[in-house]
Amino acid sequence: MLELIARVHLVLAKTKKAERTIRIGRTEIDLKARKVLVNGAEVELARQEFELLEVLILNRNIALSREKLLELAWGYDYMGDTRTVDVHITKLRKKLNLERQIKTVYKTGYRLEMEKESKA
Repeated sequence: MLELIARVHLVLAKTKKAERTIRIGRTEIDLKARKVLVNGAEVELARQEFELLEVLILNRNIALSREKLLELAWGYDYMGDTRTVDVHITKLRKKLNLERQIKTVYKTGYRLEMEKESKA
């Protein structure tokens, strides 16, 4: 069921025409422009870091396994190790000051914790 919800969120977000800006604390993410600001300063993310961040945002408050994150952010064809997710999560936490929001879910994977969606 969680996989279905994650896929639906991803498809809806990609087909939605409206510009979407999400705020998480002092971090502002413009999904349409693929731009991230922390405390008003732009932060450069690698393409794959942004893809992972987008998957986390679209599936906020849902625990996703490393395998599911690989599938959604890297694609079905990716043949790498799940450790790749851990490395990218560490980078996102550090670059965007999201240590408290990106939670490690024991023996599962990760979850982006957000109260209510905040659109700008």
